[in-house]
Amino acid sequence: MPSPVWAPSDERVKSSAMDKFRRWINTQYHLALENYQQLHRWSIEEPERFWQSIWIFTEVKGEMGVGPYLLNAERMPGAQWFPNATLNYAENLLYPEGFECFNDHEREQMSDKAALICFGDDGIEGIRKEVTYQVLRRRVAKLQRALEESGVGAGDVVAGYLPNCFQTVIAMLATSSLGAVWTSCSPDFGVKGVLDRFSQTKPKVLFTVDGYQYGGKEIDMRDKSAAVADALPSLSAVVQVNFLHPDATLPVLHKQSNVTYFQVYMDNDAITPTFHPCAFDDPLYVLYSSGTTGTPKCIVHGIGGTLLQHRKEHLLHCDITQHDVLFFFTTCGWMMWNWLASGLASGATIVLFDGNPLDREDKLWRIAEQEKISALGTSAKYLSALEQSGFKPAVQCQLSELKLIMSTGSPLSPSSYDFVYQDIAEDLCLASISGGTDIVSCFALGNPTLPVWRGELQSLGLGMDVAVYDSEGRAVFGEKGELVCCHPFPCMPLGFWDDNTNDIPHGHKYHSAYFERFCNVWAHGDYAEITPNNGLVIHGRADAVLNPGGVRIGTAEIYRQVERLDDVVESLAIGQPWEDDQRVILFVVLKTGSVLTELLQQKIRRQIRDNTTPRHVPAKIIAVPELPRTISGKLVELAVKQVVMNETVTNTDALANPEVLNYFAALPELTKD
Repeated sequence: MPSPVWAPSDERVKSSAMDKFRRWINTQYHLALENYQQLHRWSIEEPERFWQSIWIFTEVKGEMGVGPYLLNAERMPGAQWFPNATLNYAENLLYPEGFECFNDHEREQMSDKAALICFGDDGIEGIRKEVTYQVLRRRVAKLQRALEESGVGAGDVVAGYLPNCFQTVIAMLATSSLGAVWTSCSPDFGVKGVLDRFSQTKPKVLFTVDGYQYGGKEIDMRDKSAAVADALPSLSAVVQVNFLHPDATLPVLHKQSNVTYFQVYMDNDAITPTFHPCAFDDPLYVLYSSGTTGTPKCIVHGIGGTLLQHRKEHLLHCDITQHDVLFFFTTCGWMMWNWLASGLASGATIVLFDGNPLDREDKLWRIAEQEKISALGTSAKYLSALEQSGFKPAVQCQLSELKLIMSTGSPLSPSSYDFVYQDIAEDLCLASISGGTDIVSCFALGNPTLPVWRGELQSLGLGMDVAVYDSEGRAVFGEKGELVCCHPFPCMPLGFWDDNTNDIPHGHKYHSAYFERFCNVWAHGDYAEITPNNGLVIHGRADAVLNPGGVRIGTAEIYRQVERLDDVVESLAIGQPWEDDQRVILFVVLKTGSVLTELLQQKIRRQIRDNTTPRHVPAKIIAVPELPRTISGKLVELAVKQVVMNETVTNTDALANPEVLNYFAALPELTKD
């Protein structure tokens, strides 16, 4: 029988917050829970008690109000958590866990402690910026007042088209302190991709950037920022962060006159932020779906659900405290940025990095060494690429503080488990985690009290009633099926922005996205398997979302760009497994007389790169005479992917032209480089 690749020591288990929580629950409720599996079972059988306990144990700031703390527990969607609670997200991050309990000396030390440490593309060879908790609170106070003077109040939307820098965190915290809603895109998004998102939410203030650096190159953002600002008539202010050139003269970004520097905008005498009291289900974030089936859906996440879930994951599943330094490689267009920011509520120091992590193999590891990072997150693709490069962090760097490595974005290959324990560190918890934008958190993740099994996600998250269903909606164990969650959880979206309908609670789009597959059950869309170790294996997506380099990409975002070109009639994209990753294959139907020359391929790639992100650019572009369609006329991406992977297409009866699949099966371009 195989052995785990790592197991925590008895001392580590007993000192972990997870085990302390188990013992505390036993005392509070006169139970005798002996291990994690029993704790997890209790957490899903007693959801109201469990989430109330999370609020208390993680020291959430706010008022729970009188109970009950869960209404309509049998309805999904429709359950309501903490209906009488009030809290503020920013307050919990700016005055982290235990702050009131510190004595004067400890409180002074906490104020002087680094909240944010920021690096650009140059890594430790570039400029290092540090913001203490005290300075962070002061800057949030100033920006809070500036936003109020721009007319921002509870429920208004503030948008960031920004890199992963300290100004972005400050802007988010100032927004949430007012009870307003934060939404963001990273600067590698094209103008069309940004407007597909921001134009739906109608932000009142837009934060933009003059440019950023990636792979040693400076990318000027002023024209893109101007184009976005000009297309958003809802704006009352545009605030530019001079990220590349801090001392540059402010350009005229767009036709309006309400443009200012970040520093000028927050130039006032405010010192201490105030916090608008919010309901548990008031909106906090708008995140965006990948755009697979059209314009990206605006997913609204609530204040209380996001905070409770992140506190549970950080403190219990990741064992993060005020003594830790937390890093996750992410951009502001990915929900892991929101997850990372919540680490401030633990009193941890957060390391931000904006740049290319792979143009120099040691870049992230030199940061980890210098800053004594204890919890490091990245993508499965990054670990695979690092392994292939031959770089061995354990040999090149001193990583004695590192206790946790997290990996997400795509399934972590078994060989990467070997690489981590052989060439990074022997004694750490390797946590492959899985969840997503839909829940701004995880269904399965790490656990400091459990062993790590090669190729498996360690454990299902506390309070998450996760199962795997077969096609008939029956729970299966040790078999592949669709990942579901059978009971409500606080971080379920509040709904989709402007998805109001009279006949379906929470909106038709929201209901069809998660609850049409199985009645009263959340269908997540992952193809997964629960293992005999009570871990989880993710086998991929159950839909057509592309995932090159561990980044989710919606095919519709590619189609909208390609089909704007005169030579292209229509297109279809799939992801093909390739060299421990996934590459994007784009099939195009050309107008009569057009030929897929090298020049046209360059034009297609440039169109995609300029208007989406570099990760959307296909590895191969192949001209085909026809694309498969359903009888109702919809393109069938899954059928093409199944043919390419030599799998059986089971739904040919639903196709209007099933014979066209024979053409894809015979394409030599798909079996060679």
